Amino acid sequence: MAKKSAPTPAPLTFDLPLSLIAKIETHRKKLGLSSTSEVVRLAIQGFDVDGYESDVSEHRQISVRLPVQTKILLVKVAKRKHVSVGELIRVAIDSLSAKVPAKSGKKAKK
Repeated sequence: MAKKSAPTPAPLTFDLPLSLIAKIETHRKKLGLSSTSEVVRLAIQGFDVDGYESDVSEHRQISVRLPVQTKILLVKVAKRKHVSVGELIRVAIDSLSAKVPAKSGKKAKK
């Protein structure tokens, strides 16, 4: 009968802020671990998954029409800033109330 081999580890790629990458490296050295994967496995092992509750608000996807030049600008800025176009738009909308005075719902007559 053939001997069962251990399951092959599954690679997982995800983004982390640099502060967490530094924290992983600090713990790796402090604990004498040989890899980032070992630190992540240790963190997951001690994490209360059942007790976790997300504090992220609900999102909904929308579609909007933008002038071509505006879209091109957003794409360029997003690449330069290493963020998504959606993130730029979220920040722009979030800052809207501070910039734009309230209008009545009627269009101005010419």
